[in-house]
Amino acid sequence: MTESAVRLLAGNPAPSFTLLDQDGTAVESSELFQTPTIFFFFPAAGSPGCTKEAEDFQENLSEFAAKGYKIVGVSPDGPERLKEFSLSHDLDFSLLSDPDVSVHKTYGAHGEKSLYGRLYRGVLRSTIIVGADGIVEQAMYNVKATGHTNMLKKKLGF
Repeated sequence: MTESAVRLLAGNPAPSFTLLDQDGTAVESSELFQTPTIFFFFPAAGSPGCTKEAEDFQENLSEFAAKGYKIVGVSPDGPERLKEFSLSHDLDFSLLSDPDVSVHKTYGAHGEKSLYGRLYRGVLRSTIIVGADGIVEQAMYNVKATGHTNMLKKKLGF
C-alpha cells in the first residue's frame, strides 16, 4: 500500500483521455477541454454520497453554466449503470465510464483510503477544474459529497 496517487496541481496540463459516456459514445478530452470543465470523480453511481453529490451538481447546473463551466462526472461504473443513474436522477450532464480507473489514476483520483481502520485502494472523491486551454485550474482531493458544490462555488467566486 505504499503506492501513492500522483496529484495534479494548478498549472499542469490535464492528461488526455477517451472514455465512453452514459450513452456508450466515445468522448475525447480534447473536445471537453474546449470549454472550462469541472470533472468530479466519484466512487459508485447510486450510492448515497454519490447520489447526493450528483443531485447537488444538477441543482446548481445553471449557475455553473452561467459562469461558463461544463460539469462532467467520472466513475468506474459501466455506461449502462451510468445511464440508469442519469435517468433515475434526471441528470443533464455527461457521466463518463472509467472501469479500469486509468483516468482516475492519471488525475490523482485513485489511491489509498481507510475505512474502519482498514487500508485499501479506491476512488478518491475529487474535483478537477480544467480551463478551455486544457490546463488544470484547480485540483481538489478527498472532497465531501455533501456541500461540495457550495464550497466549489465560493472557490470560483460565485
